[in-house]
Amino acid sequence: MSKNLSSRSVPPHDHLAASKHRRAKLIVLVIGLVCALFTLLIVSAASGQLQLPAGEVFGSLLNKLGLGGSPVTAHPQGESALWTIRFPRVLLAALVGAALAVGGAIMQGVFGNPLADPGVVGVSSGAAAAACTAMVFNITVFGPWTTPLFAFVGGLVVTLLVYAMSRANGRTEVVTLVLTGVAINAVAGALIAFLTFVGDQQAREQIIFWQLGSMNGTRWQYVAVVAPLVLIGLIGAILIARKLDLLALGERSARHLGVDVERLRITAIVIVATLTAAAVAFTGIIAFVGLVIPHIIRMMIGPSHRALIPLSALGGAVLLSGADLVARTAVLYADLPIGMLTSLVGGPFFFYLIRKTRKSAGGWA
Repeated sequence: MSKNLSSRSVPPHDHLAASKHRRAKLIVLVIGLVCALFTLLIVSAASGQLQLPAGEVFGSLLNKLGLGGSPVTAHPQGESALWTIRFPRVLLAALVGAALAVGGAIMQGVFGNPLADPGVVGVSSGAAAAACTAMVFNITVFGPWTTPLFAFVGGLVVTLLVYAMSRANGRTEVVTLVLTGVAINAVAGALIAFLTFVGDQQAREQIIFWQLGSMNGTRWQYVAVVAPLVLIGLIGAILIARKLDLLALGERSARHLGVDVERLRITAIVIVATLTAAAVAFTGIIAFVGLVIPHIIRMMIGPSHRALIPLSALGGAVLLSGADLVARTAVLYADLPIGMLTSLVGGPFFFYLIRKTRKSAGGWA
């Protein structure tokens, strides 16, 4: 008996080798994502109707940071276009991608379901509907923070509603989660349509822009509003990462290990609402980033949220930066809606996840 047990046990050096392998894989992934993000930011800033040499864009960045380099000289308006239009846009794309991906990772951890995503379950639509309300009725009581604040409240209310409706017998039901998202997206879509009907021409244009999702018209003021929200959300997500790992063991086990499960869920919901508000405040509804990226990262490095959350932030930034580059350059003299591009990729991936979840569960939960 003891001989069989010892033969089945894993030698300590195998555990050590596996740990080193995971660490090396993690380091390679981090370096790869950071390099990909930096390359995309430079290439994206250099690309567009006014083409700029990537080397000069990098030199201009170094010059602004006081690290040498020189301003853009390839075009008389190159330096102005780069810092007035291009860099705000590429930075906002990276911030929004990071926010959506981390929001998705947290939702999947809280709900214990790979189908959870701010766009799929209606959180983005709820936030957008609330923000459109502020636009149509010209509510500016909080200055530039008015639209993000309305988006935050809308996202928070929807997230709480989804959480309450999809929980049954201490677990999240897949079919209820999906159907709740369908219902919320339908109601939010109807509200947005009504606001489009009653709004003036300027409000209608803003609402249409929001429904399609785009980075067009980004200014430094937008970045200044979004960046603090994303930073707060990312810090909060990292702080609860270990508790999300414990929650993955089951509610009972997490409670035995000292986790206040309900407080953790409420905290996570507020973080998701903050990140979603930051994501949709000025760019509109961009779906499926929070679904695709955390799932891919999880397949590569495992389910640990302490690594999943920061890597999802990098992965989301890379994905949306790349999508924005395609949106600006795929069609000459046109700026494609970025939400359309992410849906073209995320829609089939969502079908794949539904099929995979159904097979693994032997049917709907």
